[in-house]
Amino acid sequence: MNLRKIESTGSSPLINIAALIIIIAGLIYAKTIITPFLLALFISIVCEQPITWLEKRRLPRWLALIIVLFGMIFLFSGFTFLIGETVSSFSGNLSKYESMLTDLSNSFIQFLNEKGYKIHQDQIFNLVQPAKILEFTAGALNKLISMMGNTFLIFLIVLFTLTEFSSFAIKAKAILLGSDKSVSYFSTILKNIRHYLGIKTLICLLTGILVYLALLIIGVDYPLLWALIAALMNYIPNIGSIIAAVPAVLFALIQLGLGGAIWTLASFMVVNNVLGNFIEPRIMGKGLGLSTLVVFLSLLFWGFVFGTVGMFLSVPFTMTIKIILEQNEKTKWIALLLGTPSEAETYLAQNKQIESKPQDK
Repeated sequence: MNLRKIESTGSSPLINIAALIIIIAGLIYAKTIITPFLLALFISIVCEQPITWLEKRRLPRWLALIIVLFGMIFLFSGFTFLIGETVSSFSGNLSKYESMLTDLSNSFIQFLNEKGYKIHQDQIFNLVQPAKILEFTAGALNKLISMMGNTFLIFLIVLFTLTEFSSFAIKAKAILLGSDKSVSYFSTILKNIRHYLGIKTLICLLTGILVYLALLIIGVDYPLLWALIAALMNYIPNIGSIIAAVPAVLFALIQLGLGGAIWTLASFMVVNNVLGNFIEPRIMGKGLGLSTLVVFLSLLFWGFVFGTVGMFLSVPFTMTIKIILEQNEKTKWIALLLGTPSEAETYLAQNKQIESKPQDK
């Protein structure tokens, strides 16, 4: 009787919600420890793609692993040097650009006042402080570089993760008592995450290259800096490309005037629309399996829990939870809420077919 009471209590929705809140609070409290591991896991999944490609070319895994790791170290060192020089130069000239932006804002307010709008400078500066955007950009980049202070720890985690990557499926099969269904669902999670992160990484690299070339042609200073921001922010769904464009357009407005800002904005819009609306959906195939609203809400939620790293990995986290929920009939309705309308329509059509089979007989 006591066991039955415990089981019934354990299945109470209130108990489940309370347990979920406690888990989320624990994740927030321990995010300084968890974040480097998540970042390393993200890098490992991205690096696994070229390792698998080299293995298909009949290279032994240990050799493919060494090639990919040395390539990663070379790229990271090169980018760190270039970005460090660019960020230090930008930070050193930040006060000059801030004063230029303030003068530009004052000129714009004076122009509006001459047209009879009667706008006070304090009202505009209290509502919007454009100079703060440049300060925030420099601060965010410095935070990114300081976050790489855990580089050695992250590198070790990546190394051990990639070494053990091929054995995860075997271990999962042993843990799950050889259930083919459970192993296939584990493989589905890994396959979807690898597919998404691999494609997304290529799209982000292509975004950075195209933005760099466009800004180089326009003549905007520090094109590598704005291209890096555009590439990294592209990992953040929906709003990442908008966040990346704001400081670049403001800087072009300061340096080149209204014409340069318009060309910069147009470049960001063309690159993000072509890659995001045409090329990425074609390469991604069936898509994320998540509704647009869920993608945006997951961005806010995981960003609240894990900060910037959570925002980068919001889609893989939510995809994993959705696939897990799909495996249980009791939680399948939550997975349908997270999914797209087409998935719900497919589910309804399948149920109608199942219901109609006994009638046909």
